[in-house]
Parts: sequence; C-alpha cells; structure tokens
Amino acid sequence: MSNRVVCREASHAGSWYTASGPQLNAQLEGWLSQVQSTKRPARAIIAPHAGYTYCGSCAAHAYKQVDPSITRRIFILGPSHHVPLSRCALSSVDIYRTPLYDLRIDQKIYGELWKTGMFERMSRQTDEDEHSIEMHLPYTAKAMESHKDEFTIIPVLVGALSESKEQEFGKLFSKYLADPSNLFVVSSDFCHWGQRFRYSYYDESQGEIYRSIEHLDKMGMSIIEQLDPVSFSNYLKKYHNTVCGRHPIGVLLNAITELQKTGMNMSFSFLNYAQSSQCRSWQDSSVSYAAGALTVH
Repeated sequence: MSNRVVCREASHAGSWYTASGPQLNAQLEGWLSQVQSTKRPARAIIAPHAGYTYCGSCAAHAYKQVDPSITRRIFILGPSHHVPLSRCALSSVDIYRTPLYDLRIDQKIYGELWKTGMFERMSRQTDEDEHSIEMHLPYTAKAMESHKDEFTIIPVLVGALSESKEQEFGKLFSKYLADPSNLFVVSSDFCHWGQRFRYSYYDESQGEIYRSIEHLDKMGMSIIEQLDPVSFSNYLKKYHNTVCGRHPIGVLLNAITELQKTGMNMSFSFLNYAQSSQCRSWQDSSVSYAAGALTVH
C-alpha cells in the first residue's frame, strides 16, 4: 500500500460555481449574511445541489443553522445522477478539493461503514462526474471555516434504494445521527417540472402552473416535517414528484424514526423554498429548491 494521498478535484468549479476562492468566499458570505440562524445547532440539514446562481441563496438558510463549534464529522448523502446504483457507495479518495480549502475524508468512519458489507466503492471518475455531493463542499467549508482543521467529512453516494434498504441504511446511520458532534447534510432538489424532465403534473385548482408546483412540493415538505418515512414514500408513489434526493431523504427519515423509538425528541423545519423560474406554460421548465434543518431537543 502506498501512502500517496488521492484527491478528488473540484470538477464542477468554473461551471456550477466560481473557481475563484476569494469570489466564492464573498458570494457565500453574502448569502449567509442575509439569513437568520433560528434552528442552531442543526443535527441534519436538507439543501439543494444546483448551480449556486440558482440555489445559493436558498441553501444559505440550511447552512446558517450549522454550529461549527460542536460539529466534528459531516456526513454528506447525495443521490447518484449518472451511474445505476442499488446500494450506497463510498469514495475511493482521501481528500475532496474545494476552491476554499481541502476537506478530509474520515477514514475511521469509512472503515466502520465498509465493514458492514452494505457499501460499494465508487470510481474516481464517478466521484468527479457527480455533482450532488460536490455542491455541498464549498458551503460546508464556509460554514466550518472557524474550525477548519478540526472536522472530517463522510461522503456517501446513495443509490436507488428500495424502501427496505432505506430502512436498513437508516438504522445503520441512526447511531451516527445520535451523536451531537455529527452533522448530516442531505442533498436534494425538489420538483423538476417540464418536458425536459418528462414531468408535467398540474392541479388547475391551484392557479398558474408554478403555484401548482409549489403546492405539490410543500405537500411533500410538510410530510418530511412530520418525520414519517412511510407517508413520504406514499406521497412519492401517488404524485411521482421528481424529488431527486428522495432516497437520501428516505434514509434520513428512517434514521430519525429509529432514534425516536429510543425516546429522542426531534423536529424538522423547512426554512426556505424557491423555484429556478416561474412556469406559466407547458413550454416552460423549472427546478424547485428547499432548505431545512433537523434539531434535537
């Protein structure tokens, strides 16, 4: 075994967000300065993974709830967009680069997860092609900058899990979620609407198309706030809403359910909702974004 440190490059820098550290820092600072920290310290957050020009201001509402003084390990659960994956996968690198500073993968936790036999390894190519985890790295680096040498990350690529697998992974991650020095970042956008996404659900009683989309998304968001994985699955089966992070969200909800059995008292609140544009005709398309935080009482 060589001791060469393997890095994942910030492959979406320069396209999905600026590759300039100072510029990126200023943008993140601007978005974070406009929001309140009402739910600190968050034990988990749900935040979007689109280009920062679209969702940067929405994501700030979630990241503002992170308390860097207690957070030591950050689990980042992102959906797989490019490779078919029926389980979850771990990275094969040591370091994730960002334009701000490098983030170190926690090899001790990776070892514990790998030992369960429930995970695959993703290739470096898959790792660098995927944006669902990377889009959380600059925000993670920014939120944690006051303690930048004192934390590690645990990136997990989440496949198209069955409900029973979501339950198994939820059980596995619940013991990590129980620890106040851990933070879970769950990567998801909400409705992808329009012909290019092959999704055109429209409830005319809501008025304009974008209002119908908002109503549909907020129905799902309120089910997530009830912390009920079964209701969330049923909602997705009924409306087929194109929530790309539905499996990471399912894993989180199952982990929470597991901890509630032990008497832990938690609540989740969404703090912001946004759409990339307002759809008014069948030719239009949009992606929705939501940011929220889980607090333990």
